[in-house]
Amino acid sequence: MAESKQEQAETTGGGAGGGSYRVLARKYRPRSFDDLIGQEPMVRTLTNAFEANRIAQAWMLTGVRGVGKTTTARILARALNYETATVHQPTIHMIEPGIHDQAIMEGRHVDVVEMDAASHTGIDDIREIIAQVRYRPVSARYKVYIIDEVHMLSTQAFNGLLKTLEEPPEHVKFVFATTEIRKVPITVLSRCQRFDLRRVDPATMMSHLTRVLGAEKVEAEEAALRLIARASEGSVRDALSLTDQAIAHGAGHVSAATVRDMLGLADRARVVDLFELLMKGDGTGALKEFAEQYRAGADPVVVLTDLADFTHLVTSLRFVPETAGDASLSPDEVERGRDFAARLSVRTLSEVWQMLLKAIEEARAAASPRQAAEMALIRISHAADLPSPDELLALLREGGERLGRLASGVGVPGGAGAPPRGGTGQGGGQAGGSGGAALDARSSSAQASEAPNTPAPVMQLRTIPGGGQSLAARMAAPAPDAQAARPGLAEALDLAAMPASLRDLEKLAAEKRDSLMKTRIRRYLRLVRIEPGRLEIQPAEGAPVSFAGDLAKRLFDWTGLRWVVTVAPSGGSETLEEVDAARRAQLIREAEADPDVAAILAAMPGARVREVRLLNEPESAPEPEPAEPLDDFVGDGGLPEQYDVGEPDLGMDVPDHDMEFDASLEPGDDEDDD
Repeated sequence: MAESKQEQAETTGGGAGGGSYRVLARKYRPRSFDDLIGQEPMVRTLTNAFEANRIAQAWMLTGVRGVGKTTTARILARALNYETATVHQPTIHMIEPGIHDQAIMEGRHVDVVEMDAASHTGIDDIREIIAQVRYRPVSARYKVYIIDEVHMLSTQAFNGLLKTLEEPPEHVKFVFATTEIRKVPITVLSRCQRFDLRRVDPATMMSHLTRVLGAEKVEAEEAALRLIARASEGSVRDALSLTDQAIAHGAGHVSAATVRDMLGLADRARVVDLFELLMKGDGTGALKEFAEQYRAGADPVVVLTDLADFTHLVTSLRFVPETAGDASLSPDEVERGRDFAARLSVRTLSEVWQMLLKAIEEARAAASPRQAAEMALIRISHAADLPSPDELLALLREGGERLGRLASGVGVPGGAGAPPRGGTGQGGGQAGGSGGAALDARSSSAQASEAPNTPAPVMQLRTIPGGGQSLAARMAAPAPDAQAARPGLAEALDLAAMPASLRDLEKLAAEKRDSLMKTRIRRYLRLVRIEPGRLEIQPAEGAPVSFAGDLAKRLFDWTGLRWVVTVAPSGGSETLEEVDAARRAQLIREAEADPDVAAILAAMPGARVREVRLLNEPESAPEPEPAEPLDDFVGDGGLPEQYDVGEPDLGMDVPDHDMEFDASLEPGDDEDDD
């Protein structure tokens, strides 16, 4: 009774001096295991241990901030020293206030020592504890040492505590609390009973907040409690602190709008609307919606975080439908999340998730978080309905027939009559219009391989009401600038004009006058497989590291078609240089075997056959081999970059040696022998 009167005086204040206000996190701190919420496994274990008189010598309490580690440690100290007129032994069931309860719960009992390891990290503090444990408690049953944030102790302090922790006196108990359990040495953990305090689930948290607000006689909306429970992330202390702040912010009434304004949150329904606009590819609408949320006080980083949270929810609903039972989710979120989960592919959700994670980092580091968030939304809306690289490769494999059919509008819903993306429709001037939107324009190339006799499939379009144009509709009517950038696309994709062998690749490089790439093709390229748009090679020894990438870039520049160049570990054919060298060696051997040539070689000691030319073979002048460019002086495209030279490098003071005679050069060395 005295205790309740004291709390009432502290809460309401009294007299001229008034009393200090007691925050909800302290006022409603649990005083027994019956008041502790969300930790039923730990309570059940301790209850059985106390009833069986199997009380441990040390406990290790771990968990995130605000779940009740320090409170549990004090309740344990109270249970160990609980004593009334009728109870004289440790017990979990503390029905009435005990002799030592008030002093223990307020942290001022002489036999219950609380130490903050963050400010007492050294071995000297542990030596003081070791020196005191030998003495019996003054008034209580046990001397209890509560060490908070125990992971902050130094290595020497941990080592000094080990012996006492392993064999403490019968009247001493240790209770450790930490948020960083991995930093506690395993030698200490092995001497303690460990309890992992869980995050409080949203349903339990909302029920606890309802009881607290009822005791405070404060009205609160369910949506507001849902926002507080979600923002607290399972921490009871954070939830009560946010509730305290919301009561003050709303002048005694806790509403959802008040909590959103206080936390800088956007309306959850508007976040879902923004997500829907992004998935439609409506960049203009997404930017307008984001601007309205920003004017309403939403933090750009928080908006991006909420989008990532909803993306995770949609993905979870796709694989774990039971996620819909989360109490922190509103019915509208669950319903719309299920709809998106049924329409969006896992690939799309994964890509959006990765882009949002990168956008959150950029917004936090940017000078203007709003601008960074807007650029991220533009990227996401642009990439929302683009085909994947696998689908583009499937299009290339099928050749120009399918692309031509898409370009002409044959077999595509909407045909060429569909306006291009960003065009103005009757429904309004913003991008996206009011037509059906493709939330997932993914097509399966596996169906085409399973049914070779059926016509080539077109993109399967799935729409939601009120959406913008799909990728296939935009491909049916490409923008004028895209057509101008690639004139003659059908001619560039002519399969007959594509290189089909090593000789074709060499010939193409010669026609494009790329002597360096021609030399590399002859010397380093071992062909495994070649088909239009795909080249599989095995580079020969000594090939540059960037050979495959450079070759893919050259082929795209030469043919206008994206080539996928892959490297195989084996299976490649001989290089052109090896083929030509083998052919040359064979011709020389055949020539040396000729009787007339053999007679000439026998008559002229030291003579040998250097080259053999066939009569019908055209004579070509040997081309000088281009030197491999130095990495330090080569820029993009294989061209040397500009660099400065000093005056000593200009050769002004060096005599001209062009006309000097080299006596080591013998006559005939520069002539070819037939």
